Amino acid sequence: MILFYLPVLLAIVAHQLTQPFAVYNQAYQENFSADSMGEIVSNAQNAYVLLDTFSTGVVEHIVTIKANGNQIGGYVSVGTGENYRDDFAEMEPYLTPTAWPEWPDEFFVSETTTGILPIMKRRIDKIENLGVDWVEFDNMDWLDETTRLQYNLTATIVQAKQYINALCDYTHSKGMKCMAKNTVEGFSNFDGVLYESYHSEKNWWDNAGTRRFLNAGKPVIINHYNENDCDAVYNEYKTLYNSDKISFICEDVAMQKYRHYNE
Repeated sequence: MILFYLPVLLAIVAHQLTQPFAVYNQAYQENFSADSMGEIVSNAQNAYVLLDTFSTGVVEHIVTIKANGNQIGGYVSVGTGENYRDDFAEMEPYLTPTAWPEWPDEFFVSETTTGILPIMKRRIDKIENLGVDWVEFDNMDWLDETTRLQYNLTATIVQAKQYINALCDYTHSKGMKCMAKNTVEGFSNFDGVLYESYHSEKNWWDNAGTRRFLNAGKPVIINHYNENDCDAVYNEYKTLYNSDKISFICEDVAMQKYRHYNE
């Protein structure tokens, strides 16, 4: 399948997005449905489109999505191993045996200095072969002193950051960009950041890092969940950061799905 699409994909030059841009998200959601492939193919234009390229029914639409002027982000969880992935058995020796209660199909990465790095690099290779523009790194903030003690994780905070930065360096070597998730502290080599925001917990992340990325002209995306007034929240963030460059996607309670902006 990949060999069939690759020549066409490589012929498509990545369209440069103007900030703020529209955001579509097929890879994850909190309360309602994520964006469907049908909706993305029909509606996404000049947008950042986040896809789980390892899920079924996705790869065959990538050529069309890119032809519509979109840039595609490929989802990878760098801080957990998911038991539904094809390479889970390979990853298991480097994971904690205790499932993450919030997401019981996932297990925190415990050891980062030996065999897990090549496994993750192979995922990045697969994403590159599809002609994807970005890799979005989920669960970058999985390891802190609390989780180290609670799950008996082997890696230190320094080692965890080195592991993620090594993966971003590898992503760059493949001609793709790195999208951080929820934190940029210690990750200055990343090219953009997406923050998850909640109705009852907005702007919980380190503001200084967000401002650094905005000042550097790097994309800043806010993925907001479970909201009755998405317009008000978006305006709140633009006012808070005194910036009209923030991109925004919002789970709308009335619509029961993602609402898109800057289209």
